[in-house]
Amino acid sequence: MTATARRGFRASHGFTLIEVLAALTIGSAVIIATAALINNVALNFDRRTAVVGRADQLLLAVDRIAADLGAARQLQQSADGGDATAAFNGDATEVKFVTGGAAVAGTRSEEVVSLQVERTDDVSYLVRRRARWRGRQIPFASVLLQDPVRLIEGQVDISFAFASPGPDGTLTWRQTWSGQQLLPRLVRLTIRDRASGADLLPGLQFAVRADAPIDCAQLGASAKCATGDKSEPAKEPTKEPTAAKDTPAGGRG
Repeated sequence: MTATARRGFRASHGFTLIEVLAALTIGSAVIIATAALINNVALNFDRRTAVVGRADQLLLAVDRIAADLGAARQLQQSADGGDATAAFNGDATEVKFVTGGAAVAGTRSEEVVSLQVERTDDVSYLVRRRARWRGRQIPFASVLLQDPVRLIEGQVDISFAFASPGPDGTLTWRQTWSGQQLLPRLVRLTIRDRASGADLLPGLQFAVRADAPIDCAQLGASAKCATGDKSEPAKEPTKEPTAAKDTPAGGRG
């Protein structure tokens, strides 16, 4: 076989080194691009899943806080022979009160509940603790709370405020509530994103039903329900059919 024939035989049955290197380069580029695409998809999926998870956690926390404050008890204790004050202490970072608790053996036991803001590094937590309320013979302030549960967590600023109506019916907000004879009418919870400064749930207020009209416990109730202002209903009434509007109350057609 001549040299020309041998070169033609080798060329038709294999790849040159340059062709192999070019194929490896193209394959590597495809693999890297595919891995980057999969990584981006996974990151976006994780982020969206985390956002949905945080939103669900926030809504569950709001339901839990509303249930606790909605079942708050108007109980009083006197310390060192002084005037009796409500078993309710609150400031910007903690609320502690007596609530209806859970049903135990067919009866409903009262509990002392605290909602406390804690912070570790850049992450804030709203932690719920509880203990069984054993009656007025035990000082409210000395009840040892346990069973910590993190209701809210994230890079947010969390604070409480408390409101009661003044002599003219106007709500007055304050940062502390301690040594008062009555419970506050409303408790406001502010959850503010630390990076943007935006409120995650603007206007989030909880009615303390033990000392507020029952309308304040209804969905959509406004702050006016706690002042006793009847000029505007706490909740928008259901619209009646047009034909029923012309019929006087208690009248017959």
